[in-house]
Amino acid sequence: MKKVWDGLERRITLRTEAESLLTNLSPSEALAQPTEVMLHELLVHKVELEMQNEELRRAHIALEEARDRYVDLYDFAPCAYLTINREGLIAEANLTAATLLGMDRGKLIHRRFSSFVAAQDQDSWHRMFMHIMQHAIDEKQGIDLELLRADGSALKVHLDGLRRMAADSLASLRLTLVEISQ
Repeated sequence: MKKVWDGLERRITLRTEAESLLTNLSPSEALAQPTEVMLHELLVHKVELEMQNEELRRAHIALEEARDRYVDLYDFAPCAYLTINREGLIAEANLTAATLLGMDRGKLIHRRFSSFVAAQDQDSWHRMFMHIMQHAIDEKQGIDLELLRADGSALKVHLDGLRRMAADSLASLRLTLVEISQ
């Protein structure tokens, strides 16, 4: 079982570690002057803060490494990922989606996804979108569609969609696109 971080317990541990580093500088209890005791406490506190700072630095590095792994996995995934808001606009897209649709990622954002759907598949896309957004919470739906790239060329994709609720309680649709043209 993974241990939950306990701030009080960790502070006590840090204090113990800091005191052990300063044992040779500790004033003897019987002969200590109040200023010596206060100086010792300040030194212990300083060491504690340095140890906390080092822990924070290591945690920050680990967080940056995890973020970099996520970005690599998301952006360079072999399939396209898109997030569509409830108005049908593209809110997020990975680099694979931008390449698949033949458009810079920045230009994809806030575009209507249906503008990439070929005319003969518009009704199928619209029905799927409405069904998922109105009814299918955490229920994956799949469909094969023909999409049109920015240059007008066509490609067949298998699209999987899954509705998710954001922290602000607004529904969005997560799409995964895999080209099946070949």
